[in-house]
Amino acid sequence: MNLVSMKGISKSFFGVYANKDVDLEINSGEIVALLGENGAGKTTLMNILYGIYQKDDGILKIKDDDVCFKSPKDALKYNIGMVHQHFTLVPSLTVEQNITLGENFKGYPFLKTKDREAEIAKLSKEFNFAINPSELVKDLSIGQQQRVEILKLLYRKAQILILDEPTAVLTPQETESFFEVLKKLAKQNCAIILITHRISEVLKIADRVVVLRDGVKELDDKTKNLNKNTLSKAMIGRELKKQQIKYVPRKEVGLSLKNLSSIGIGRNISYFNFDVLKGEILGVAGVDGNGQKALAESIVGIRKYSNGKIFIDGEDITNLSTAKRKESKIAYISDDRHHDGLLLNYSVEENLLLKGDASKKYYKKGVLSKNILSQDATSKIDEYKIKTYSSKTPIRLLSGGNQQKLILAREISEETSVVVAFQPTRGLDVGASESVHDKLYQKQKEGASIVLISTDMDELRKMSNRILVIHDGMIMGIVDNDQNLDITKVGLMMAGSGVKNG
Repeated sequence: MNLVSMKGISKSFFGVYANKDVDLEINSGEIVALLGENGAGKTTLMNILYGIYQKDDGILKIKDDDVCFKSPKDALKYNIGMVHQHFTLVPSLTVEQNITLGENFKGYPFLKTKDREAEIAKLSKEFNFAINPSELVKDLSIGQQQRVEILKLLYRKAQILILDEPTAVLTPQETESFFEVLKKLAKQNCAIILITHRISEVLKIADRVVVLRDGVKELDDKTKNLNKNTLSKAMIGRELKKQQIKYVPRKEVGLSLKNLSSIGIGRNISYFNFDVLKGEILGVAGVDGNGQKALAESIVGIRKYSNGKIFIDGEDITNLSTAKRKESKIAYISDDRHHDGLLLNYSVEENLLLKGDASKKYYKKGVLSKNILSQDATSKIDEYKIKTYSSKTPIRLLSGGNQQKLILAREISEETSVVVAFQPTRGLDVGASESVHDKLYQKQKEGASIVLISTDMDELRKMSNRILVIHDGMIMGIVDNDQNLDITKVGLMMAGSGVKNG
């Protein structure tokens, strides 16, 4: 049964097409992957289906009804739900409160919270989500928060589910479990649309693949007729580069952690001991929420410690502020670019000023030189291939991939000793991810010590010289990333089996 029919859909911003004459049909019981580079128009098209944007032209039908949604509330009436790449949860509320937020219940204000919690718990158990309805959202990991977003749709009986980069925050094991959920939903005649960039996953789970490029539909075919090369070529107009031979690190230690334990909100790290050589990429693997954030923030100076020391090139930086550490040439690529990396309402140029000490080059005699800033911004836009209307465009109007490229341009374009890259390609398409990897390889060859924290094992296998496995704030072991790497063993270590602080 045809649930969604989009014919000739067009949408433009500032005179530039985000979608142009796009046709898309989705049937019940079908899992359709929507692929494309960042900025190709995938999310825009789905925002039209979900009522966030209104189409400029074209026809939208849900089942047999001609519709033009003015808001997501209109879409919800047609059982359409969407989980965005950046979640829309209220951290200070419980899981149950987030899921039922805005719902009208009989008996208000004398509501039976326990009954709703029981219903949500039953739904969570049915789909193997292991979510406690009474827990505060702020205490959940990012992966758990995503499950809450999906539970919100299931609780509201959504039949058409739009999922924007749903596996970006999941480990391989979580991804496999998540795919089983999608298959189960499809068997219940739901229509599922995956906005994604992970080609290998698309080939595993999708029944059909639609590729957009520059706002136009480039490909629409059954998955069984496709492969990695045909999909990457449809997405970016070329095949991906062959995997680079791993660079051999130097013998000198660049970054060293000695018995480091952190304190603060969320999962902390305990007695971390490891060295990163100059020109080495040390991958950090683990289930999301096991201390990765604390590790990253401890190195860059955002989080305090209860004990231990940090050294860069043999110099003790333990007591240095975040600003002083940046002067010691530490670069930080956060896992949450919207909260930690960018000021969304400010321009591309203005976001370059967030580098701290390195931004002094934009000043003359203590006064900001707009010409110097503009020239440098234009140079970085060209070098990093950032798609933007101009250097004065508000950063919120750029796609996620282009926002990430700007953070890279700001953080690693200058001389750098240590790079902490925390989920640097989260939510990025294959072309943008390849660009990020190329820049990290460049810093590696220049002798930087790189800590690459990722939940994407494919990325860690591709990039790392060694892989450190973290669980429950402890080091489970460090393994060489070579042809003898046992992925099953790494998976078990991620689950808590291993020699702690090895």
